[in-house]
Amino acid sequence: METSSLMPSEWQRALLIMAHPDDPEYGAAAAVAQWIAEGKEVCYVLATRGEAGIAGLDPVEAAAVREAEQRRACERVGVDTLEFLDFADGRLEHSLVLRRELASAIRRHRPDGIITLNFEETWGPGMWNSADHRHLGAAVMDAVADAANEWIFPELYGGPVPHPGVQWVAVCSPWPTHWLAVDAESVERAVESLSEHRMYLEALSDEPVEEQARRQIEMVTADGETARRVGFQLFRF
Repeated sequence: METSSLMPSEWQRALLIMAHPDDPEYGAAAAVAQWIAEGKEVCYVLATRGEAGIAGLDPVEAAAVREAEQRRACERVGVDTLEFLDFADGRLEHSLVLRRELASAIRRHRPDGIITLNFEETWGPGMWNSADHRHLGAAVMDAVADAANEWIFPELYGGPVPHPGVQWVAVCSPWPTHWLAVDAESVERAVESLSEHRMYLEALSDEPVEEQARRQIEMVTADGETARRVGFQLFRF
């Protein structure tokens, strides 16, 4: 892992892999909007449909709501490809099954880089991270090697050929090592994108959805100066 620097720019396709609808919008949306505006391609793969994420709402109904919200969120930042792996929300395990599905997704999309969410035990002092985030992120890191190796999952033969082309994994983390400058338009697109998770955010707080979204995006893009930037913990492969 490198020390603080700029995010890599010599790439064309990235694959964002996270656990739930709304995970991309909480940390990466402004960066995704910036990259797409610059002509790069970013595809999304989510492990679950977030069906356990809205208190009092039946999981079947919640899954449909959250999928629709995520599709609208993708439109706001210019993401055209969104896939769900349909693992159970709240019950992800760092298993061979999860690694195999992630390796298959990496082989299908053949990205230069991967974006995922913080998978450390905490978000900082006194802030425990969820099991889904921890297990998914660790599996993503392992799946990079799995996707490149023709012998680890031989049952994937007949599908996409191994993909050794992942150069880096960028983790939305409280402990960034690398930064991407984002312009005002990308920040606004990120606010709009997170705001599309309306039913989810309304269940979290009585505060207006747009205010919740703007506060979150301003927090993750702030660097103490007039410019805005998004930080990632970068791992090279």
